[in-house]
Amino acid sequence: MSVSADPYTVLGVKREATQDEIRKAYRALAKKLHPDLNPGNKEAEERFKQVSAAYDLLGDAEKRARFDRGEIDASGAETPRQNYYRDFAEGGPRAGAQRYESSAGFADFAESDDIFAELFGRQGAGGAGGAQLRMRGADLPFHLHVDFLDAVNGATRRLSLPDGSTLDVAIPPGIRDGQMLRLKGKGRPGIGGGPPGDALIEVEIMPHPVFRREGDDIRLELPISLSEAVLGGRVDVPTPTGPVTMTIPKGSNSGTILRIRGKGVSRRDGTRGDEYVTLTITLPKDPDPDLENFVAGWAGGKRYNPREGAKG
Repeated sequence: MSVSADPYTVLGVKREATQDEIRKAYRALAKKLHPDLNPGNKEAEERFKQVSAAYDLLGDAEKRARFDRGEIDASGAETPRQNYYRDFAEGGPRAGAQRYESSAGFADFAESDDIFAELFGRQGAGGAGGAQLRMRGADLPFHLHVDFLDAVNGATRRLSLPDGSTLDVAIPPGIRDGQMLRLKGKGRPGIGGGPPGDALIEVEIMPHPVFRREGDDIRLELPISLSEAVLGGRVDVPTPTGPVTMTIPKGSNSGTILRIRGKGVSRRDGTRGDEYVTLTITLPKDPDPDLENFVAGWAGGKRYNPREGAKG
């Protein structure tokens, strides 16, 4: 991102935007501009780099505050510090009486000052006496789409970086939507021998056509036939680790919930949540004359009211 490019403008947010608004703006732009979704589009790639750099600055509340105070510029680099001198009018105090002046004519800062000890690597007694800026590299933000089953079971995904290189990311089992992964030392290089920053990867989990997650449990709706509902039976049920056989009790209704233990989301301790299966009775798509004749002659079907107790 160019030093002159205002990060608020790049992300399309106001300066008073909340951190959540900044995060949402970044996610929307990242989805639109990500290189994986725009192969060969150099303009989108360049915009993605600008958006990532802007979020690197504004997505960190501390960096954002420093930028707003003018302590760092839009690229995240330290702004030059001005030297302030005390203005003495004629007839004022003598120059030698300045508050921060030592006998050597320089401001009297202690060698053990924590800030300077961290930022500057001093040369030894035999050196030239100069000071070199030493700073940790900036963190790099990324956005990674993860398949539902990969989030449940764990996987390794390859992330495309703005410079064209790739990074293999281990997806831990049970990761949640919006969770941040930190890869140590995979950010921008440090300055003056300082350590590199980290890669901060925000995970977005894609929805699944069958499964729905609730905490560490998995839920799904399972269509069953009328005969399976009335007579019961054994049917194959999909789970995150593959299909299993489940017994449907006789006389099951739509809305009946059955549990399959240990077929939910993986946990860190090696256990898993459960899978909850909601039964849905489904009739044939095409009219069945035999079924219609049976129901028409089924006297018992006319003697009970399935809506009893459901009156308003």
